[in-house]
Amino acid sequence: MHFEVVTLFPELIRGYLEAGVVGRATARGLLQVGTVDPRSFASDVHRTVDDRPYGGGPGMVLKPEPLAAAVRAATARVPEGSPVIALGAQGRAFDQRTAARLAALPGAVLVAGRYEGVDQRVLDALADEELSVGDYVLSGGELPALVVVDAVARLLPGVLGHEASAGQDSFSDGLLDWPHYTRPAEWEGRAVPGVLQAGNHEAIRRWRLKQALGRTWQMRPELLRERRLGQEERKLLEEYCAEAGVEPPGRAD
Repeated sequence: MHFEVVTLFPELIRGYLEAGVVGRATARGLLQVGTVDPRSFASDVHRTVDDRPYGGGPGMVLKPEPLAAAVRAATARVPEGSPVIALGAQGRAFDQRTAARLAALPGAVLVAGRYEGVDQRVLDALADEELSVGDYVLSGGELPALVVVDAVARLLPGVLGHEASAGQDSFSDGLLDWPHYTRPAEWEGRAVPGVLQAGNHEAIRRWRLKQALGRTWQMRPELLRERRLGQEERKLLEEYCAEAGVEPPGRAD
């Protein structure tokens, strides 16, 4: 997988690539992430990349000429079939399904905006899609770009230590993750649930599914409203709600 990030602050991208899962992926050659700085394509001595917005208002807007040149240079570096993706608050929500879709591609160009925004003409001419990592505003698109790189990298074969890890992450099957525990069996008076210590794999599977369903209903109910529950799932969710003292779907929904 080959990402190229168009950014005015390439050091922010490079620093993250040295550690953790992404760092191991790049070291193994499973992931390649480069950067292209629009300042390299500015034509004046001051390397100007922004200007005041037409129509007035606060802030500055990234100029089309250096940004477009940087995007085209980045596109030339990635394999054919790699989309150009702009990161911005107005984009479609980035989620696990989108990460899986991108992980099947050979690469992508990620455009990290700055200041008040990006000249719309560049997006209209060169961007294949726009993505947002949440309903809030950040100072730039570097963090969202890294979010995309990290989420996609986890899905690439050979990146994680255990191939099943990504499949058990939250949102992989539309549910939040179940609670996790490790040794010691008791810590500050809090014990690991007995079902996890008994070694009954079917009981553990049912407990984990029940916890995932219940936590999703309590914290992200909209995810369950979009899910068609099977008979087992509905029964387990009703058990969870009864144990937790919360209203199950169909009553509070």
